[in-house]
Amino acid sequence: MADTNKIARRTFLSGLGLAAAAGVAARISSRAPAGKALGAVATEPAGGGYRLTEHVKKYYRTTTI
Repeated sequence: MADTNKIARRTFLSGLGLAAAAGVAARISSRAPAGKALGAVATEPAGGGYRLTEHVKKYYRTTTI
């Protein structure tokens, strides 16, 4: 009797987790802008990313063996 209760509880909890994940996925997909594709990649990233400046070049020169 205890084994069937554990199995039923596990099935319920895994189903609950699956339903929560599906709800989150549906919520996220409804927020996606209509004009943009989900798989589109920007050609140039916005913001301050990595830049090869003089102090970075100096650091690279000092680390060479």
